[in-house]
Amino acid sequence: MSIASAIARRAGRRAISSLPALFGVVVFTFLLMRVLPGDPAIFFASGPNAGQAEIQMIREQMGLDKPIPQQLLLYLRDIGTGNLGRSMTTGQTVMADLVNRLPASLELTFTALLLALSLALPLGILAALKPNSLVDHGVRFLCSLGVCVPTFVSGLLLIYAFYYILGIAPDPTGRIDVFASQPPRLTGFLLIDSALAGDWDAWYSAASQLVLPASTMALFVLAPLARMTRASMLAVLTSDFVRTGEALGLSRKRVVLVYALRNALLPVLTIMGIVFSTMLGANVLVEKVFSWPGVASYALDALLSSDYAPVQGFVLLMATIFVMVNLTIDVLYGLADPRITIE
Repeated sequence: MSIASAIARRAGRRAISSLPALFGVVVFTFLLMRVLPGDPAIFFASGPNAGQAEIQMIREQMGLDKPIPQQLLLYLRDIGTGNLGRSMTTGQTVMADLVNRLPASLELTFTALLLALSLALPLGILAALKPNSLVDHGVRFLCSLGVCVPTFVSGLLLIYAFYYILGIAPDPTGRIDVFASQPPRLTGFLLIDSALAGDWDAWYSAASQLVLPASTMALFVLAPLARMTRASMLAVLTSDFVRTGEALGLSRKRVVLVYALRNALLPVLTIMGIVFSTMLGANVLVEKVFSWPGVASYALDALLSSDYAPVQGFVLLMATIFVMVNLTIDVLYGLADPRITIE
């Protein structure tokens, strides 16, 4: 059996085993939204002074006049047909809102993750090569600082420093400057769409808007990535194959970057998958601070409005992405160490 077929079978088994978890997430979220205080029909009926007839009409539109078990069955039926409901806040279908907003969140999350990895891997390797040194203590202090400072605080500090004081950052009000032209929507990722359209002014504007929010998120997730890289590298550097490579006369750089780093990547891949899923769902504060039109801020606005359908759709989307991330990590595991797939 080839490595590719082994990876495919492993991913297929993991996907099937994840279906009960997705079902549990759907049911739990549905029931949780129904026990929250407040009546969304009153909220959307122009406040508590609305007439009972208007409130009852909205309750029927939202399906709240039926018993909860019947509501759940109807909701599961709609999910099976790809219907996540309609948002009472935006007036659009939840699926359309999520499709429009998801690229913004993904673009921000991918950029922040790449920025964090570009800093965490070198810092973790450097700290592992010089344990208990001044460099090691400096890396650990930086990691602790990034975890201790909340994302909305670091975001506001970056805005104050680079936008208000220095004046080198653009206005933190969205994905692109208000005076820049939007590129034709092909993927929803402004950097990619601008590059495909050859509109480099729009690309530069989108990249400039992306720097501060991506840096804010990268500072927060820098700590787990750097600490895991350091711990994994420390364990690998004391292995027999590393000492054998050095005894055979291989250069220190080759031993560290080619042999030690590859064997140290497996724990880093695990934490990277967890970090990515966490970033995508927990970046609501960053999206609010920078007026970023992502799915997290969309779900928060819906939750504050007691709009059930967008919150349920958001949780289902996050659970699905979490499963897909885990499957991707499994594939990367097999590429980094084929023995895992074979076993």
